[in-house]
Amino acid sequence: MIITPDVVARPSISPDLPVSSWIRRFAKAIPAGPVLDLACGEGRHSFYLAAMGKTILAVDRNADMLARIAAKEIATRQIDLEAGDTARLAELLKPLSFAGIVVTNYLHRPLVPLMLNSIADQGVLLYETFAEGNQQFGRPSNPDFLLNSGELLQWLIADAGQTWQVLAYEEGYVETPKPAMIQRIFAKKGTGTAFAGLQLE
Repeated sequence: MIITPDVVARPSISPDLPVSSWIRRFAKAIPAGPVLDLACGEGRHSFYLAAMGKTILAVDRNADMLARIAAKEIATRQIDLEAGDTARLAELLKPLSFAGIVVTNYLHRPLVPLMLNSIADQGVLLYETFAEGNQQFGRPSNPDFLLNSGELLQWLIADAGQTWQVLAYEEGYVETPKPAMIQRIFAKKGTGTAFAGLQLE
């Protein structure tokens, strides 16, 4: 794994909602190809990325929310990601299927190896969710749903046989949209030039 210097910092506080400021910051760096919005919820990032011209697959277990997303001509798939349906998950997360994967406010660790393997060479991972210490601010407080310190980095280190470039990583306290402890990463699979001209603010 290659860690690009000077990209580890405290999370910035941004009012750019409902779209995550992290997703807004790096969405333009997602290369051409299908993008998976995993555990998409109400679809805020699916809508945002589709408006940029990205080809989106929005996945969640909530049929009502997916119906609203599909009404905007965005591809959807209803899957309970935690039900243990290995056949459906393997079909969704085929190796090298996606130019990018976006995940926010969601954590189910058993999915991680399949998720990373489904990102194509030169594809990107944009991941942001709650971290250890969030218990003091309320939900989620269950350790199953909180990243351990440095866990996102450890995922990439443990991804045997793959090289990842970590282009931005933040871990710590944010005040908006509510006080929370979070961890977030922007990483590219493979080697080579890392998005020339991209501003890493």
